[in-house]
Amino acid sequence: MGRWICCLCSRVADPLMLLLVLALSCSSFTAATSSPSVPHVKPSYSFGRTFLGLDKCNACIGTSICKKFFKEEIRFDTWLSSHLKLPPSYLLSYSGNYTDDAKSWRLVDITRLTSKYQHDRADKRICTSLLKTKTCSLERALRRTQRFQKWLRAKRLTPDLVQGLSSPMLRCPSQRLLDRIVRRYAEVPDAGSIYMDHLTDRDKLRLLYTLAVNSHPILLQIFPDVEGWPFPRYLGSCGRLVVSASTQPLRDFYSAAPEVAADLALQLLAVLRSMGTNDLNYFFYFTHVDAGTFGVFSNGHLFIRDASTLGIIDKEEGSQLIDGQQEHKDIFSCLTVDCQSAFVSCDSIREKHSLVMVCQELLPKLLKGKFLQPVQEKIDSFLQHCASGLTDDQGVNEAIAKLAEILKPLRSCDSRFAYRYPDCKYSDKY
Repeated sequence: MGRWICCLCSRVADPLMLLLVLALSCSSFTAATSSPSVPHVKPSYSFGRTFLGLDKCNACIGTSICKKFFKEEIRFDTWLSSHLKLPPSYLLSYSGNYTDDAKSWRLVDITRLTSKYQHDRADKRICTSLLKTKTCSLERALRRTQRFQKWLRAKRLTPDLVQGLSSPMLRCPSQRLLDRIVRRYAEVPDAGSIYMDHLTDRDKLRLLYTLAVNSHPILLQIFPDVEGWPFPRYLGSCGRLVVSASTQPLRDFYSAAPEVAADLALQLLAVLRSMGTNDLNYFFYFTHVDAGTFGVFSNGHLFIRDASTLGIIDKEEGSQLIDGQQEHKDIFSCLTVDCQSAFVSCDSIREKHSLVMVCQELLPKLLKGKFLQPVQEKIDSFLQHCASGLTDDQGVNEAIAKLAEILKPLRSCDSRFAYRYPDCKYSDKY
């Protein structure tokens, strides 16, 4: 068409003027039909090593999921457009999205093992107590400690290597539990061995640091959800951030409908029973519970959201560390707690321990004023009996059994409870 216009114009009387007009029109037409596409520039989000905690490695948790962050396959919910910055670093947890194929995304929780303030305080304590300076190389300082030197020489993780650590999980350690930690430690390639030969010096420091600060990610690794344990799935760590499957904290359900509250209360009691009696003969107990300890998945399934206050007693082997030995403390004992904090005796833990705490702290807030009389009055009475049952094991168990009996017919069977629907239609279990 351009050639036709050019030929037509060449017959006009004033050739010089028309040739100039024609040249401009022909070039603009050609540009319109063959202009190359503008390359699409992918927005990029800049990470600071400080935000992730990578500048502190190897005094950190791990690096198994760092590539996901840098490839933008893990995104914070605030990353809605390229001009938005990273969320504030002082927060303890963040809501995020995770993908394996860049097409489908799922919600995840991105958390710190402790607040950035506590981390910074612990880092300063390491430098001032070990090297007498305000700043230092954390890795170099920790590597010089007597405890870590013992870890370097050890072939197997034994109770004496973890004595004095503040984690409730390690207050009454058995060799069987420690072997499970080494065999299932997910920040290294799986060797399936109870011996630490496959752990590098760097790996040993990261494992020791994690156990000293907060054992939550270790519990998620050694008792995975795919085996039926009530924990969210561990997806990996980067620096001092941990990524796991997303749950909504129980506090968000305090104002839920009566049938939802009844369902969650029954699930909570079932989780506590399973933690006290399971095929592996481990007895799990809480040293503290609050509204963020438990969480609920989008399908209505209740899980333990924060495992940092969980202690473990091995009913099969028992503790291989006598209480007197636990008084041995060092810098690793003081990273997140006061060095003068007293340890709870292993012999003082009772099986009803967690039930009483839940009856005191969580169930009254979840079930308060939800039902008509006289049902509500009975529920309140059983909760009060359970909460005050510190000296009456049988009384606590009876109160919980009667409470469960009242709650079962109060829950409903519909699509809001996807974790058991439509199975509940055809099973007496529900």
